[in-house]
Amino acid sequence: MSHHSSLFDSYSIRRVRPPKNKIGTSAKHDSAITHVMGTATYVDDITKPQGTLHLAVGKSSHAHARILSMDLSAVREADEVVDVLSFKDLPAQTDIGAVFDGEPLMVNDITEYVGQTLFVVVATSHRAAKKAATKAVVEYEPLPAVLSIDKALEQELFVRPSHFMKRGDAATALESAPIRIEGHIHMRGQEHFYLEGQVSYVVPCDDGGLEVYTSSQHPSEVQQLVAEVTDLPFHAVNTVVRRMGGGFGGKETQAAAWACLCGIVAKRHNAPVSMRLDRQDDMVVTGKRHEFANRYEVGLDKSGRILGVDMQLAGLCGYAPDLSDAIVDRAMFHCDNAYYYPAARVAGHRCKTHTVSNTAYRGFGGPQGLMTAEYMMDHIAYTLGQDPLQVRLANLYQDGQSTHYGQTIEHFDLANIMTKLAADCDYDKRRQQIIEFNQKAAAEGSDKRLGLALTPVKFGISFTVQTLNQAGALVHVYTDGSIHLNHGGTEMGQGLYIKIAQIVANEFDVDLDTVKVSATRTDKVPNTSPTAASSGTDINGKAAQNACLSIKARIVEFAAEHFEVAQEEIRFEQNHVYIGDKETLTFAEMIQLSYQNRISLSSTGYYKTPKIFYDRSKAWGRPFFYFALGAACAEVEIDTLTGEYKVLRCDVLHDAGQSINPAIDIGQIEGGFVQGMGWLTAEELIWNDKGKLASDSPANYKIPTAHDLPKQWNVKLYDRKNEEQTIYNSKAVGEPPFMLAASVWCALNNAVASLGNYQKNPELTMPATPEAVLKAVMRMEGSSWDLETKADKDTMDSLIEGIEEKGDLYNDKVMPQDVRHAKDIDPKEVAGKQTDEQPEAIEHPNVAGARGPAHSE
Repeated sequence: MSHHSSLFDSYSIRRVRPPKNKIGTSAKHDSAITHVMGTATYVDDITKPQGTLHLAVGKSSHAHARILSMDLSAVREADEVVDVLSFKDLPAQTDIGAVFDGEPLMVNDITEYVGQTLFVVVATSHRAAKKAATKAVVEYEPLPAVLSIDKALEQELFVRPSHFMKRGDAATALESAPIRIEGHIHMRGQEHFYLEGQVSYVVPCDDGGLEVYTSSQHPSEVQQLVAEVTDLPFHAVNTVVRRMGGGFGGKETQAAAWACLCGIVAKRHNAPVSMRLDRQDDMVVTGKRHEFANRYEVGLDKSGRILGVDMQLAGLCGYAPDLSDAIVDRAMFHCDNAYYYPAARVAGHRCKTHTVSNTAYRGFGGPQGLMTAEYMMDHIAYTLGQDPLQVRLANLYQDGQSTHYGQTIEHFDLANIMTKLAADCDYDKRRQQIIEFNQKAAAEGSDKRLGLALTPVKFGISFTVQTLNQAGALVHVYTDGSIHLNHGGTEMGQGLYIKIAQIVANEFDVDLDTVKVSATRTDKVPNTSPTAASSGTDINGKAAQNACLSIKARIVEFAAEHFEVAQEEIRFEQNHVYIGDKETLTFAEMIQLSYQNRISLSSTGYYKTPKIFYDRSKAWGRPFFYFALGAACAEVEIDTLTGEYKVLRCDVLHDAGQSINPAIDIGQIEGGFVQGMGWLTAEELIWNDKGKLASDSPANYKIPTAHDLPKQWNVKLYDRKNEEQTIYNSKAVGEPPFMLAASVWCALNNAVASLGNYQKNPELTMPATPEAVLKAVMRMEGSSWDLETKADKDTMDSLIEGIEEKGDLYNDKVMPQDVRHAKDIDPKEVAGKQTDEQPEAIEHPNVAGARGPAHSE
């Protein structure tokens, strides 16, 4: 056994030096090269054998209706169709609700949203299955549909009971407060828009089981649901997740349905089955971030300090519970953000509507609660004529105070973070300059206004469902010194795999290239929690560390006996093992020796998060292990004539504890910030009055691009260890940075407020699209948004009459218009030409010199 792989340095030539790329170093993502080259394998890239079947779904066209009849004969007779399944063909469990029942795999009688699955087409190709699905003839009896939060509240239509949190006597605090302010805020949902859509591939095994390849954040849930719908025990289904092309929460529960359908068909036909949703289908049939309509009443003293708060949070959950109970709970947990409410009453409603069931999305309800607090802070500041930053600082939590749900505030360094950021980015100086700029712009009649805002983030880290705060891992050490790692977390591009690998390398004090992380599999680590709630590194890292410590303990015990030294004298350092002053072995030599003496070099690891509990019946407890903190300062410029705006500068200071991988963490902060900015400024989900999603494709749903980034952007990590005993005292960094984007929205709000001399809170909606900004500007100026001039109907009618006379009313060609100073030009060299002299240029165009868009375009 003398062979050493060329994939990493031989131990015989490794110098005694610090190991490469352990924790604290910016090791590159484990799939970075394959991502760039396009060779990373995703589910739909798996080479599939001949005979693989493909699925497509037939979708409901009504938001709420009874199915009277469904004629699928034309579907069955379509080319390449092998089978068609409807509700009556389901062999076992028919409901796939993640937590509560209410999510049928297919419609039996009543459809409850546009896009709900009516039947499944099985064909020999994806295209054939999709084409056949359109041939169904379905007869509906329309039923009344509830499509808005207001209607659901009016009819008391909820997917789960309302929940309430109370601390002190909020009513008395409000009545006795010198100043009372009321407000409301409506924020729309958000499409996940992951690069890789929903997809699944299921292969039947020769033992009657199923191998499920899925793009899911929750492999164990997929395993269990596939087993239930196919009438198999859990051990007969194995789920594999190597990587996802993005998830953001959209693949926590909503990846299961497609795996279940593939599993049913794979078992029914004993053939491999593949299914992927095209982008437009994906946007229509999968849930999104919850839309919220929130109200608040706040009592203040004359200085602007909060005395009491009464809030109502109402989430648009869709037709089924999904994860809405926990999502609205987290919105309630975070409706304080970083601010102390001495007395509070918070109500959370889970509104049922006849739309797709909304689901997890980065932040999991937290952003919707946090933005309510931030809007309220702006409202207080502009009502009292104060700088919003001073109002925020005056109301920050202090150590020893408790939240409205009973958790004691500890290690709360947010005031330091905010003041340090304000000093670093010259907040006070820039605030004064912006006020002077806006005053000058008003005097000169300029359309430009600037806005500035500095906002904090306090985000609780842990699953609010206590059971999920556990994780497992499996570590093997091979006799050449290489290490194999498997854990329950899934990789969706966020860098979880590389961070856990760094933890394992750190435990053995070896180079990172000796550690390999394999695909997440339910036959290696069972009963996994979803990779969500920003807990991936926290819990899986601790589980992997636990496995390493078990192996090290065995080796140390053996070495102490073998070399007759005390266990305390044995050290794993710098790719070597030091046996006191007697012997120094390379890590590989020590492993070889241990193996030859029959020492187990494999171990499972396990971790459960300590300290957390929450008594929901009392709405009181400690649901979070710790809080992730951060702050961002944004400067924007708006055009008051068009509503268009630019983000000129953004400075971020974020607390990631003792970072395991600074480059990965900063990447997460930047990505989360831009995604949050998209939710708050650009991404607008719109349904029509029939419950159909109108913004159902990239053509009419705008996500941020590179052109939307702040022109000047500074991101720094706050250098402080986590006081809680997390893995190497690091802090979660997945979701918290999303909410740093509140600074951009508040800066836009600040720019609009300048039109009223900062004495009135603007009515700016979310997302703050250019249209929304323009509406807020016009409201601030007392103008009407509606156009006062009426269309020239006589002219329009005469144009139509002229077209009717020519018989071209329904001609879809663009009609030419007379333009002054223009004349027809018909160059002689092309007059009368009917053919192209270079037809080969059409089939084989020369694009070598094609010019891409310039940076300024």
